Amino acid sequence: MNEFEHDVQSKRNDFVDSGVGFVVAFGFFSSIFIIATVIDFIAS
Repeated sequence: MNEFEHDVQSKRNDFVDSGVGFVVAFGFFSSIFIIATVIDFIAS
């Protein structure tokens, strides 16, 4: 067995962390897209 498996830092589920990361990244890029669309709509 790997020696690092005996003393893990976090026992949380990795699926929760990856889900939160996906939602944050998706929200960031969606907000950039929405802001650019609003600016394009106002400029035209």
